[in-house]
Amino acid sequence: MRDHFGHADIEMHSVLTALQRHIGAEKGITAAQLVAEITGDPTADHYSERLLREIVVQLRLRGHHVCATPEHGYYMAETDEELNRTCEFLYDRAMTSLRQIAAMKNISLPDLRGQLRLPLQSVEKAA
Repeated sequence: MRDHFGHADIEMHSVLTALQRHIGAEKGITAAQLVAEITGDPTADHYSERLLREIVVQLRLRGHHVCATPEHGYYMAETDEELNRTCEFLYDRAMTSLRQIAAMKNISLPDLRGQLRLPLQSVEKAA
């Protein structure tokens, strides 16, 4: 089904259903491939991929173990290690954003971190 702009409909249920066929990093799938699998349209557009990414965020916020890395694409975690790798990737990406904010505001990252009460490095890296 398509919306009134001609974009394929992608919904939370359809994304979760499709990801159930991609359990484990070795079965990962790119955003474009996942959109094509969900919609049946091999010509995924930027809008559809963006919508997919937004839905992935919502699934994660609901506790689903949706993993994604540049090397493997999107997949459901099969092991704790896969889940931890994705969490580490997300943590590193968030810290990059926080470093940019600190630089733009001309304050130190520890000062910004203190305001947000966040650790400077991940628990796994610190160990």
